[in-house]
Amino acid sequence: MARDFYEVLGVPRTADRDEIQRAYRTLARKYHPDVNKDPQAEERFKEINEAFSVLSDPEQRKRYDRFGEDFRKVPEDWEERVDAGAGAGAGAGGGFRWSTGGGPRVRYSTAGFDGEGVDVEDLFGSLFGGAGRMRVPGADQEAELPLTVEEAYRGGRRTVTLAGPTGQRSYQVDVPPGTTDGQRIRLAGEGGRGSGEDAPAGDLFLRVRIQPHPEFRLDGRDVHVRLPVTPWEAALGATVPVRTPSGATAKVTVPTGSSSGRRLRLRGEGMPNPRGANGDLYAELRIMVPPRLSDRERELMEELAAVSSFDPRRT
Repeated sequence: MARDFYEVLGVPRTADRDEIQRAYRTLARKYHPDVNKDPQAEERFKEINEAFSVLSDPEQRKRYDRFGEDFRKVPEDWEERVDAGAGAGAGAGGGFRWSTGGGPRVRYSTAGFDGEGVDVEDLFGSLFGGAGRMRVPGADQEAELPLTVEEAYRGGRRTVTLAGPTGQRSYQVDVPPGTTDGQRIRLAGEGGRGSGEDAPAGDLFLRVRIQPHPEFRLDGRDVHVRLPVTPWEAALGATVPVRTPSGATAKVTVPTGSSSGRRLRLRGEGMPNPRGANGDLYAELRIMVPPRLSDRERELMEELAAVSSFDPRRT
């Protein structure tokens, strides 16, 4: 049985969206494979992303709270169908009456259904017509969607071609701006075919995998980039350009007396967040020296070495 998503994020079942987001960002930073080299970190990171993608979506969270790990098997209009069944059941004798049968049963607490537990298998039978005319929805399917950092930042429509048992098939996919690694994009009705007359198809979920980038590293919605500066820019202070995932150039102020490794924060310049504050961009300084010195540069360097008392090994 899969771990409870609330347990994965370490939040109570009453947690609001802000609590869930804070817990996710804390855990994502801790277990991101680029930061945590533990062999289990990547699997833990995937588990955290899946829990967040469900609990941060109000509709998915509602179904998960009602049906637990089987929530993806329940059609989206289950509430309407159950309401219709409740009316019919009440007229025929009052309340819900879930049929019983042989085999192992799994029950979930569903406050609001006359205080009774709901058997998921029996729920399917009630929703889809009972024995003899069962309509079984198609299975949900999942595939990976590789994106560059820039594509995830900008979002937009993409054509995705996937190989299936009947050959290749192309889909038009709307990628939300600020999509994060592990996030799932749902294509309704594009999953497995249902069984039975008018049985609905399942959904296709595309799990985003953001590809490694030579310049940017993502930590949740925060973006990290190395910023090369000259020795004199680091010593005297300067305002220098830094590229962002949007393709635009931002200006960052290098404080006087900065050393390699110092991180400068540009608030809101990270990945967009349609549901809250944008991530931040962190520029990490790397002091670079000229590979070759002109005669005058060498002269100045030697003069500085002669007059300076600074010793980094004693500081």
